[in-house]
Amino acid sequence: GTCLLITLLQGPGISCNSVENKIYVHLNYSIPCVRLLNATHQIGCQSSLSGDVGVLHVLESEANLDWVLQNGPNPPYMVILDSTLFTRSVMMKLKTGSSRVAGVVVVAPSSNPAEGFSPHTTCPNENSGVYSESYDPALAHCNVTKWNPLGNGLSYEEYDFPMFSLKDDNDTQAIKQCYYDHNHVVNGSSPRYPLCAMQLYSHMSAVTDTATCMRRNGINFSLNPETVCDPLGDFNVLINSLLNSCPLLSCLQLDSRSFFFDIAPGAESAASGFVTLLAAAHALRNATQDAQPNRTILYAFFQGETFDYIGSSRLVYDMDNKQFPLDLDNVHSVVEIGQVCIILLVLWVHTDPVSRRNSSVNEELIRNLNSSALNLSLSLQEPSFSQPLPPSSFQRFLRARPIPGVVIQNHNSSFTNKYYESMYDNAEYLNMSYPPNLTPEEQLEYVTDAAKALTEVATIVARALYTQAGGSDPIQLKNINVTQMLYGFLVKSNNSWFQQIVPSDFAIHLRDRPTNFYVGVTQQHSEPTLLVQYLLANLTGTTVNITQDNCQNQREDEDDKESKHIYSYMWVQGAAPPNSTERVAFCVRSTVRLSKALSPAFDLEEYTSKDYSTWTESRWKSIKGRIFLVASHELEMLTLGVGVAVLIASLMLTYIISSKADILFSSGREPTAATY
Repeated sequence: GTCLLITLLQGPGISCNSVENKIYVHLNYSIPCVRLLNATHQIGCQSSLSGDVGVLHVLESEANLDWVLQNGPNPPYMVILDSTLFTRSVMMKLKTGSSRVAGVVVVAPSSNPAEGFSPHTTCPNENSGVYSESYDPALAHCNVTKWNPLGNGLSYEEYDFPMFSLKDDNDTQAIKQCYYDHNHVVNGSSPRYPLCAMQLYSHMSAVTDTATCMRRNGINFSLNPETVCDPLGDFNVLINSLLNSCPLLSCLQLDSRSFFFDIAPGAESAASGFVTLLAAAHALRNATQDAQPNRTILYAFFQGETFDYIGSSRLVYDMDNKQFPLDLDNVHSVVEIGQVCIILLVLWVHTDPVSRRNSSVNEELIRNLNSSALNLSLSLQEPSFSQPLPPSSFQRFLRARPIPGVVIQNHNSSFTNKYYESMYDNAEYLNMSYPPNLTPEEQLEYVTDAAKALTEVATIVARALYTQAGGSDPIQLKNINVTQMLYGFLVKSNNSWFQQIVPSDFAIHLRDRPTNFYVGVTQQHSEPTLLVQYLLANLTGTTVNITQDNCQNQREDEDDKESKHIYSYMWVQGAAPPNSTERVAFCVRSTVRLSKALSPAFDLEEYTSKDYSTWTESRWKSIKGRIFLVASHELEMLTLGVGVAVLIASLMLTYIISSKADILFSSGREPTAATY
């Protein structure tokens, strides 16, 4: 049975060249659910230290759960379910019956579910925004508007078993076939051994909450102390120099998440906003080259906003504590770009009903936005009733100061995004479809409907920012940059345009898949952070004719002592001329900087803070899965018994032989020679 299983799953031409390969078939593309912790609890999934083993069971309907939770004769079960059954109802039943559940594998579909799916909560970042018992409590806790009505909260539950996501590919179909060949119940009769089983490894080192795991990090009982968790965080991307005394701040969220660790496409929740602002920044760079407006514009791309506003709360903290060139009191106003994928050719301008009461700047912002939409197909409207700001980075600024500002979104009240913070918030959701038979290079240049819509949004944003900053010239954007950015972030980052604008040491990290917008931990720069940094530098900076050595040492020439305080320099690959494979590299000078996006709670060591994010991610040693055929318990006991009997017989035989060795192995003595 085992050899047939290996042949089925591994295909022809692959020989069983080891004992392990004859027994196990390893899962190739598996994405785990991992454990996260905050000030009060832990969420996510984990396996036991040695991995969890269960008999495979393909769940065909919710009614079929009785076999797993009550009737099945061979628990625990490793449940395989399609995405249509990945619902709160099913998962809560599996969670409460976890003694009979060894793990869950969700098969990701090839297309998005029409009914929508969001594993986030109905009230994102509920306790970390501005609305609270001390700031208009009637607006707190989404009392007025449930922003994410489809949110089922699965991402914020704790599960005592491992959970993985698998692609719906040939390997997954072969696993299901293994189930139907060995485990499938026919006419109510129990399946016969051997049974198809699966083992999942995803043991997490951290437990309980952030305070506990950070305390364990500080225990040094050995020469190599073990770290069990790391703070979530990354770097914010800013243009933060050449600021005058009262700049305009334009900001947005750069990260996203989903239930599973390495799948966070964030097409609408993140990419639609930052692609819009990148395009607007490029247009404003061209408009302001000859004459700077009266007020400069600070661009801020915040990381970690999904987890209680990590990036924005850090910038506010730094501004408030004189650790940033700009003081918080000097921020003129804020324009935030949220989810702006256009559904009904309408953008909604949200303001805070509390701080707006005494602010004429808000009225000026709204007028500028409305005038910026002239001669475009889009219109801007304000909500017709008083409601709080939607989840947004601007709320963290309002917690510190009553700063004027607006948040631009594509929804009036509840989100129009049916896949908020899920694996389905992807290119398909933005209708990024391409005609058949296009080459990757042609797809990169093909202008989709999403690119056309976001170009208009970027035009409105650029015009409004320019007018608010004191400029007056009309601005019109082209589709091409938006098209290329959407393709690079949502289809594959390994494309010819991205290759040109990144340094050579980063080019090897570009992939033939969508970008993962999960924030990650503070030990490393994430792919979206670096891509946005390089894009913003190329779109807003200038090319300078200096050597690679001077460029990489952040100077114009050997005598330059000042530029590193104002500019950053980046040596990028450039394009290869026609009929050549050698790229022509060049240096880009810009005012783009990275600033730390780590929650102040970790600098202050306030791991139970209610003011700042306390999210951490558990460490792990091994993430893997494998399937194999398992014998019946009786056969296992018989095999064990025979093995023990052989061992005892061997020991007894060895003892007998050893005790009689002088007889069994003696040889006759030679007679000694007589001496006289």
